[in-house]
Amino acid sequence: MAAAKLKLVVEQGATFEKVITWKAGTPAVPVSLVGCTARMHVRNEISDPVTLLDLTTENGGITLGGALGTITLRLTAAATAALTWTAGVYDLEIVYSDGRVRRLLAGVVSISPEVTRA
Repeated sequence: MAAAKLKLVVEQGATFEKVITWKAGTPAVPVSLVGCTARMHVRNEISDPVTLLDLTTENGGITLGGALGTITLRLTAAATAALTWTAGVYDLEIVYSDGRVRRLLAGVVSISPEVTRA
């Protein structure tokens, strides 16, 4: 199954938090993420070797909600204020405890520049 497309907009200087619930089946029910980890890279272009942003469950940028199927992407206000790029591409992968990897989401990330600065 192909990754779903989702555009992300990060407001520079503000806390960024995006909660996604992964559901499947008929009727749709949350997919358990118990035992899983997640990772997400943002790059200028898909082929670019430089990573603009690296969010993982290990570095605290992604939190998984276990049986609820939720995936929370989070950046502090200080982290978004420090972003110097304006747009990029990303994908989000779920890694199962047995090593299987599922590319769940992909798309474009854009930064909405901050006007009010401390």
